[in-house]
Amino acid sequence: MKSIANFLFEMGMLKKTPRTGFQFLGSGKESVAEHVLQVIFIGYTLCKIEKRADELKVMKMCLIHDLPEARTGDMNYVNKKYVTVDEKKAVRELTDTLFFGEDIRNAMEEFNGKKTLESHLAHDADQLALLLQLKENGDLGNKYSQEWIRFVLKRLCTETAKKVARSILETDSAEWWFTDESDWWVTANNNRGHHDG
Repeated sequence: MKSIANFLFEMGMLKKTPRTGFQFLGSGKESVAEHVLQVIFIGYTLCKIEKRADELKVMKMCLIHDLPEARTGDMNYVNKKYVTVDEKKAVRELTDTLFFGEDIRNAMEEFNGKKTLESHLAHDADQLALLLQLKENGDLGNKYSQEWIRFVLKRLCTETAKKVARSILETDSAEWWFTDESDWWVTANNNRGHHDG
């Protein structure tokens, strides 16, 4: 059980590991754990559209795709021009002590292999998570996000993800909560039983 405890503590490091691309974008921030959570939900959604995919496989790849970053940190596209990360060593040392380590290694290999529909969907979920962040930052005035979006769109693998990407780009990031036409915006405080004043 000691190896299980160590593994769970290690996963906690993803909450403390920042995604480093935002320092180049100039706005926005998130931890690797926050990114992974969004990727999982996107992968889940893609599987609902792409019904022939093995949902469990996609969800597992979305869950573990950035697991090594607990050890290596997050390397953005600029960092990767100059620094080589030994991800295989990180995965091996992370999984060698776990009785289910082979399960994690197999999922990482499938994700990195990019040969199956499921691995393509997991990669697309990863890129769509970035696209959502870029769209939100662009909606808030970051002029560089549009240039980054062009590269993200080129990395998408499946037609399903490309359709979702088009919808993301056509939708204001605040629409889901800010388009309420009712008078709630005026009367909300009155409904809580107290008045400003």
